[in-house]
Amino acid sequence: MESIKVRDKEFEVYLKDSDIQQRVATIAEEINKEYKSKNPLFIGILNGSFMFASDLMKTVNIPSEIAFIRMSSYKGMSSSGAAKQVLGLQENVFGRHLILIEDIIDTGITMAQVINFFQERGPKSIKVATLLLKPEKLEKNLKLDFVGFEIPEKFVVGYGLDYDGHGRNLKDIYQLKGE
Repeated sequence: MESIKVRDKEFEVYLKDSDIQQRVATIAEEINKEYKSKNPLFIGILNGSFMFASDLMKTVNIPSEIAFIRMSSYKGMSSSGAAKQVLGLQENVFGRHLILIEDIIDTGITMAQVINFFQERGPKSIKVATLLLKPEKLEKNLKLDFVGFEIPEKFVVGYGLDYDGHGRNLKDIYQLKGE
């Protein structure tokens, strides 16, 4: 199995780009059907979601818009447990259908805070699209509407996910070797 080194850790391929692209296309099909005449506003949560958001938007074929916010909750390889908004949203979300795009949800703390942030601004609806979900780590009761892959509690990097800022540019998703 192909392995790479990111900073001081060895990683091995976990999800190939072709499998990721196939799942992204399936999620886009679901969104295309559900939001056909609703002009949703996609909101990508940076930095991690940029590749997923880009590929998703390339396959969504309905009228829609995209914006980005930036949240922070990771230090190194573990969640700090607290999320803070770093960059805010300029678009008015009142009365809009929102689709939040996240790269990975593990504890759910960050996503719960993001959902609360937007609920206070009066959208018509809020749905969540996440590429990866670690169900065994979930601490918050979240309704996740579009889930790419459920994965075990393993540290992953690539396709937007990073290890201390490194590895986001990898097209496949890798897991820490030996886990």
